[in-house]
Amino acid sequence: MRFVSFSSGSCGNCSLLLGPHSGIIIDAGVGIRRIKKELEALHLSFSDVSAILITHDHGDHIRSLGSFCKRLALPVWTTPSLHDSMLWHPFTRDWIAPCRQDLAPNVWNPVTEDFDVQYFVVPHDATQCIGFAIRCEGELFVLMTDLGHTTPEAMQWASLANTVVVESNYDEEMLFGGDYPEELKRRISHGIGHLSNKACAEAIGSFLHPGLRNIFLCHLSGNNNTPELAYKSACEALQAAGVEPGTINLRVLRRGVSSPLLNL
Repeated sequence: MRFVSFSSGSCGNCSLLLGPHSGIIIDAGVGIRRIKKELEALHLSFSDVSAILITHDHGDHIRSLGSFCKRLALPVWTTPSLHDSMLWHPFTRDWIAPCRQDLAPNVWNPVTEDFDVQYFVVPHDATQCIGFAIRCEGELFVLMTDLGHTTPEAMQWASLANTVVVESNYDEEMLFGGDYPEELKRRISHGIGHLSNKACAEAIGSFLHPGLRNIFLCHLSGNNNTPELAYKSACEALQAAGVEPGTINLRVLRRGVSSPLLNL
């Protein structure tokens, strides 16, 4: 598998996972024209994409999904609850219905010739928010973003994965010492908002296992975190667990900036 993040954060979320014969876009919060240019720079095109997965119905994850549906007519896979919500959402309501593909719970859903997907629910203040376990040729890729706290199911999937993409949204000192209104601080930090650097580091310590090769930190706040702080917190968790430097590829996925095309 190969992976590229086009953007990760409240400014917009979109990434691509490639198998030997097909690719899947995960979330569509970045403009289709920009994604087309980014693909061309990687010597790829939308013909390399066979499906779209959606984690939840907040604008930074579905802002451009209507354009993707209108222009590409790719199957869009998510839960029935989220599809029902997007039938009414202004970003998606005019275009989502013909692309609708419902993920069945607790089974592997074959979404392309390369990829089978199971979803798991994570706590976030959307209609519903889900993480993905994605299987390809014996490899397991797990993505969990926008989760207010970790769950046993999410940790179980991560403890089996070769690659984990996990949220590291905010630094506690920056958030609580900053100028956000108290109501917004509570929304972010009280269980159905986002995962802090500290909570992310604790999660990493819990799901570490010998088969884990990559950890990518996603959805960093632009106001209450820095890439350096998120990386340092996760790195310290690996060191505390006795992981030798370089054993696991630890990387921060940036806001508004594409990562390299990463071999997993």
